[in-house]
Amino acid sequence: MTYEIRVPPAAARSAPPATGSAAPPRPPQSPPPAGAPRRGKLVAVSDLHVRYEENREIVERLRPESDDDWLLIAGDLGEYVADIRWALTLLSERFATVVWAPGNHELWTPNGDPVQLRGVARYEHLVAICRELGVLTPEDPYPVWEGAGGPAVIAPLFLLYDYTFRLPGVYSKEAALAASEEAGVVCTDEFFLHPDPYPTREAWCRARVAATEARLAAVPEELPTVLVNHFPLVREPTRPLWHPEFALWCGTTATADWPRRFRAATVVYGHLHIPRLLMCDGVPHQEVSLGYPREWRRRSGTPGRPVQILPATDTLGTTGSPA
Repeated sequence: MTYEIRVPPAAARSAPPATGSAAPPRPPQSPPPAGAPRRGKLVAVSDLHVRYEENREIVERLRPESDDDWLLIAGDLGEYVADIRWALTLLSERFATVVWAPGNHELWTPNGDPVQLRGVARYEHLVAICRELGVLTPEDPYPVWEGAGGPAVIAPLFLLYDYTFRLPGVYSKEAALAASEEAGVVCTDEFFLHPDPYPTREAWCRARVAATEARLAAVPEELPTVLVNHFPLVREPTRPLWHPEFALWCGTTATADWPRRFRAATVVYGHLHIPRLLMCDGVPHQEVSLGYPREWRRRSGTPGRPVQILPATDTLGTTGSPA
């Protein structure tokens, strides 16, 4: 029997009310009858960046290995709403269930995008598109993966960052931003990711963290979780960055204990463009990004191939080169 963890979505707890109505999400596909083999896998990708033609071609070739596969997308499909819709439409038609967590690029408001919504309104617009397509989001009840390696609660998260991943000896956001600017490392979010109606990005982050923490705390204790977030939940994955100042835009210290506290079988993330499997405090953290063409061309293997999350494998990913 397929079931879901019905916890009130984050938007109902802390974010401003949704604008407009949206179709209800498609429920996850029912499992096979008792005694039938469960061939499906839970796989994940992120940072597909389909504005690049080479990446778009990779997404066009991306297909599941079986009709029962679920796909987790840990953000950064693209910046333009039309591109995001294109990718979600294609992938939702191919995989049994698609689960999406937003990245920072989806939340940008580029000057050339006909959709000029900002902040919460832009996020809600993307959630409405997902519901139209049957794609699950952080605003929906958490589905339960009941295939091989399950059961496990799949929790797509939208948390942002709060400038707490700072360099040693730097104790304020202002000092950290000044140091980053002096080093010539300033994330494009500072120009295109607007927090409206919140006063700052870190205020939006605090609201999302509080609402999400309450939802995860309500998940039954007998069930493990798969936590899917665009940004890493712990600081350790940012250590190999060529420019350590960039960690400011990579997460929040508020989630450091979440993987153990909420019984994560795996944490899935992207953003860093350093695909690898990292063990932190006994919990696997899997970075699943494709990245930009200049990055994935340097790697071995098939670019854009989804990473198997469940059933778990013992293969460690290769540490890639930071952008």
